[in-house]
Amino acid sequence: MSNYDDAAALTMARLEMLGSVSQSDKFLDRRYLSEQHRQANQLTANWMNEAGMGTWQDAAGNIWGRLESAVPEAPRLIFGSHLDTVPNGGKYDGMLGVLAPVTIAALLKGERHALPFHLDVVGFGDEEGTRFGSTLLGSRALTGKWPDDWRRMKDADGIALEEAMQQFGLDFDKVSQAAISGNNVLAYLELHIEQGPVLEKHNLPVGTVTGIAGARRLAFEVTGMAGHAGTVPMEMRQDALCAASAMVLCIQQTVRQYTGVVATVGSMTVKPNAVNVIPGQANFTLDIRSDDNHRRDTALEHILHELNNLAMQHGVTLSHHVTHDAGAVQCAPHLQEALMEATSACGITPFSLPSGAGHDAMAMADIGPVAMLFTRCKGGISHHPLESITQDDVAASLAVLHHMVKHLRF
Repeated sequence: MSNYDDAAALTMARLEMLGSVSQSDKFLDRRYLSEQHRQANQLTANWMNEAGMGTWQDAAGNIWGRLESAVPEAPRLIFGSHLDTVPNGGKYDGMLGVLAPVTIAALLKGERHALPFHLDVVGFGDEEGTRFGSTLLGSRALTGKWPDDWRRMKDADGIALEEAMQQFGLDFDKVSQAAISGNNVLAYLELHIEQGPVLEKHNLPVGTVTGIAGARRLAFEVTGMAGHAGTVPMEMRQDALCAASAMVLCIQQTVRQYTGVVATVGSMTVKPNAVNVIPGQANFTLDIRSDDNHRRDTALEHILHELNNLAMQHGVTLSHHVTHDAGAVQCAPHLQEALMEATSACGITPFSLPSGAGHDAMAMADIGPVAMLFTRCKGGISHHPLESITQDDVAASLAVLHHMVKHLRF
């Protein structure tokens, strides 16, 4: 690998190969503790070995590689991302952040660069949460935060997490062995495709992430009165769907008053859902996010106030409950600065942006400082087969991270 173009070409070829490992023959689908997860770990371990790294699989099924420092007690610089995918997913989400650092390790090994830290690369087994419903299982294991009741979480086939781990050769009761101490973690760095259109808009190959948005998700139930579509006068109706529709529009109008906050109603169901019956019940979800927890929660309070007013106006009742609550994570300022300096040193205009999507870095922030670098992706498309990145942008990403590792001060 004489230059970053060669290194990027190798990385892209490996991404293609890894992207063919799927439990479906129709689209890319690779879930936690599946046979395809095992195959992905083995492929990745082979490439880690080729890069001169020692490898191991931890008690949660994450695959690791290490380029050792000559100093046995040196701290750990951890690169990582996830190897699982969503159903009908793309080839770069997560996988780029595992395979690109393996390439960087090979570059450092070839240069015989003396590392003042151990360079670790981890491929997390689960980030997406598509099999058991709870996200970040792989990275949460490193933090020691695996509640005991997770053993009973089941997949769509009724297989419990504890049983799936046994089939994979793991033991739920020993997953605590995957936890690592934050005392010797220098930093966690994650390379990831942007999953948004901002870098493309600014015609930049990479960008430094400032923080990762915290998300709250709520489920709402609107209850009115079902009735005959032809016999109940309009002014006497308690139409749950009309009320819910007004609420959805209200959410969109209200959240626009809060810079940096986004809100999405992604699901709605109606009962009894018949063409000639006034809807008596409507259920919908809300996903609200920001990299500023206070701003997000202030916007949510405003939204809830407006929705309650609408419920009264429409003569319906409204209830809700929280289904997910994750706080925002800020990337470490000194690591952001190091990434920006490396970007500039590589002849690229430094640019910073927040992440609206969740990442393994959110869990890893519990045990050390974190940073992220985004790689431009075409159209901002992700979680889709059309997910696309270029070899030139991968070369730029490798150059920035390689420079940062060689010049990182601590």
